[in-house]
Amino acid sequence: MKRTLLFGMVLMGLGSSAFAQLPSFNLGLKAGLNFAKLESNFANDENRLGYQAGAWARVGVAGFYVQPEAYLAGKGGEFKSETLGSGIEAEGKVRFTTLDVPVLLGTKVGLGPVNVRFMAGPVVSFVLDKDLSGNDVLAAYQRDTYKDQNWGAQVGAGVDISSVAIDLRYEAGLTDVSHNDVLKKQNLWHLSLGFKIL
Repeated sequence: MKRTLLFGMVLMGLGSSAFAQLPSFNLGLKAGLNFAKLESNFANDENRLGYQAGAWARVGVAGFYVQPEAYLAGKGGEFKSETLGSGIEAEGKVRFTTLDVPVLLGTKVGLGPVNVRFMAGPVVSFVLDKDLSGNDVLAAYQRDTYKDQNWGAQVGAGVDISSVAIDLRYEAGLTDVSHNDVLKKQNLWHLSLGFKIL
C-alpha cells in the first residue's frame, strides 16, 4: 500500500512538472500611439504623433515567449528648412499608413496575474498609403521615390495585469524609406494598450 501511494505521488509530481512546461497561448487586440521621427539630410525634422491598432498572438513556455503581431500604423514626419540657398524655405509633411508585422522574442517574470515582460525582434512595414505635401522645390515629396517596404528592430518592455497588457517600445529603422537618399530612417516610440481575448 505504501509503495502504491508513493508511486502515485511520484507520477502526480512528474505529471504536474510536465504540465507546467506545456506551451501557453494567448491572443489579443491592441491600440496605441506612435511618436515618430523621420530623419532627413536637408531639414530640421520634428516628431509626429501617429496611431497603431491591430492584433497579437503569444506562445510561451518556461518563461520565454514568441509574439507575432500585425497592426495598422500611422507614421511620417514634418520638415522645415532654409538651407536651399537664397533664403528659399522648404517645408512639408510626409504621412504613411503601414501594415507592421513584428516578430518578438521575449521573457517574463511575475507572480499570478501580474507579469513584467521584456522583448525584442525585427519588424517589417508594408506601405499601404502615402499622404505627401510640401513645397514644389522638394523632390523628396515625389510619390514614386518611396519604398513599399521597410525593415526595423523593436525593443521594449511591458506589463500584464490580468487580461490587460501595456507595452512601451522603441523602434529603430534599419532601411531608408526613400530611394533617393533624401529621407532616411523612420524611428519611433510605441505606447500601446492591449487586451487578451484568449
